Amino acid sequence: MPETDRHIRPLLSTGAVLGDGPDAAVPAHYGAPLREQRRLLDGRAVVDLGHFEVLEVTGPDARSWMTTVTTQVLEGIPVGSSASLAVLSPQGRVEHLASAVVTAEETLLLVLDAGARAGLRRYLEMMRFAARIELTDRDDLRVLGGTAPAADVLPELDLPAPAAVWSEPWPQVAPGGVAYGPDPDDPVGAVLTVADADALAQLPWRSEHLAGMSSWEALRIADHRARAAREVDERSIPHELDLLRTTVHTTKGCYRGQETVAKVLNLGQPPRRLVMLHLDGSQDVPAAPGGEVRLGGSDGKVIGAVTSAALHVDLGPIALAVVRRAVPLDAALAVEVPVSAADGETSSVWIDASQEPVVVPRDHGDRPATAKL
Repeated sequence: MPETDRHIRPLLSTGAVLGDGPDAAVPAHYGAPLREQRRLLDGRAVVDLGHFEVLEVTGPDARSWMTTVTTQVLEGIPVGSSASLAVLSPQGRVEHLASAVVTAEETLLLVLDAGARAGLRRYLEMMRFAARIELTDRDDLRVLGGTAPAADVLPELDLPAPAAVWSEPWPQVAPGGVAYGPDPDDPVGAVLTVADADALAQLPWRSEHLAGMSSWEALRIADHRARAAREVDERSIPHELDLLRTTVHTTKGCYRGQETVAKVLNLGQPPRRLVMLHLDGSQDVPAAPGGEVRLGGSDGKVIGAVTSAALHVDLGPIALAVVRRAVPLDAALAVEVPVSAADGETSSVWIDASQEPVVVPRDHGDRPATAKL
């Protein structure tokens, strides 16, 4: 996903260590990443997601139109409801992901990953035709992440009234959804609080109020949740990333890419699958997105790549990877970690990894007998 070019100032700069890649604009941590992560897990801190982007869709046709052009049903659900949605290509590839909140009868707020808004907006403008809708970039709003609404996490800060609060009962399967694998162990879920950016910036933030992006990523990985900026590539179909669980409504009316969704759901298997990896931490080298994943060991066959990696306060080093469907669910794997030497040369260290399946082969039952000619 492209990086955003918006100028973003962290809510707290003291002690902040900025991240990299799509998260370069916000703190990865504030000097104590595991302590911050524990506070986040315990519902005592929030994460500055100021690089996430917000798009507002308003108008008499907003909800019915968005139901038509995305994978989710947004018409007829109560004001205040949250949903996850996607836009697929005609071939069923994932092009856009968003978290949506119905803020009024004729208004939706969409929260998108860093740099993702411009592409979705171009698509929506192309599909507007005669629909009575307006699209507005809401750079006046800022996103906070947590395991509960920000006002409940930090009552002492007197946070401004939220413009929207997004949440979903992950990993519960949403209406019209289908789970493509087992539930994660001890899921914590995610809550996005969207509030006025200037008002948030004026608050007296302290380090104990905030956890860095590395904490957010660790909880997301442990929850088996795919992210647009990390897990989605030009080949991704929803089944590979367990997006049918909450993001794709499989029984609603026509939407772009539904033929692929239906065909793979009912007859086939996705060519790749998302997996969570438990990494050997004895070598004390952190995995990173892009590292090769090989079957068996460093001399084995390349079967995928790491998409996200983090150090979890309870689970240790973990990662998400997208691997080939044919890889046995219990196979031992090895993950490549590039290491730079003092002379500038780069070599690879290989870390042993065990799998925690996210997506597994779907049982279609017995196939009907076919007549022999």
